[in-house]
Amino acid sequence: MDLVLKVADHYFFTPYVYPSSWPEDNPLRQIIGLMVVTNLGAAILYLGLGALSYFFVFDHKLKDHPQFLENQVQREIKYALWSLPWISIPTVALFFAEVRGYSKLYDRVDDSPLGWSGLIFSMVSFLFFTDMCIYWIHRFLHHKLIYKYFHKPHHVWKIPTPFASHAFHPVDGFLQGLPYHIYPFFFPLHKVLYLILYVFVNIWTISIHDGDYRVPNMVEEIINGSAHHTDHHLFFDYNYGQYFTLWDRIGGSYRYPSALMGKGPHDQIKKLMAEGKLISNSSKGHTNNNQKNGIHVKKE
Repeated sequence: MDLVLKVADHYFFTPYVYPSSWPEDNPLRQIIGLMVVTNLGAAILYLGLGALSYFFVFDHKLKDHPQFLENQVQREIKYALWSLPWISIPTVALFFAEVRGYSKLYDRVDDSPLGWSGLIFSMVSFLFFTDMCIYWIHRFLHHKLIYKYFHKPHHVWKIPTPFASHAFHPVDGFLQGLPYHIYPFFFPLHKVLYLILYVFVNIWTISIHDGDYRVPNMVEEIINGSAHHTDHHLFFDYNYGQYFTLWDRIGGSYRYPSALMGKGPHDQIKKLMAEGKLISNSSKGHTNNNQKNGIHVKKE
């Protein structure tokens, strides 16, 4: 994150905000700068990537599903934007440790013990390390003594949109993001690659909430995509993984996606419409179909 801070210092903070007597390596100034760039960056990534996915990928027919909440998109955005600043506080503490040189982040490929091959290795190990950690953190958050306090707010969205991707309780959001931030304290990682992976993580998190259930046949049982994660929201105890299905298989929590078996949310919408129990919101405007049609939804 020090690369982002250096750019912000050079083009904004130093010439326009801070007095020349306050050096760029001052700890308090670094913390303030990190708070600004972290919150601004998180909001831009969330709203920008979320909007692109919502308008160009998300199937808006899913808003007809009886478990899609009234004003859900607005509620997702509001909750995420409330949560992100709180998540940033402990996150900035980790970024500050990186900036002060306590991590294994490096500037040049020559600094890697494995050279260019080290970049490939670190990218792969980052994905597998964070996937493993997130699986167990996510599963821990589902424990009956923990769930209602921290993770339940995210499960309000039974049929999530891309904007549900970051709509977590702050403790939940920080814990599930923690593996990304602690990786460079344990393993060498190029600073530019770290930023690229950080953006990728946000894209992936949005993608598994985007309602696009299409998965290439060759990887549908390996990659944890939107179809897999939607079943997690719907059926609760399955598909905790982030990128892969590996740890769900090891942990006995893997579920083949219902959407890939013709039993997913789209199929339920078609069935209810055929039975005359559901009216398309796209033509009628969003109403509470659960109450209108007497459909009772089990709540956690």
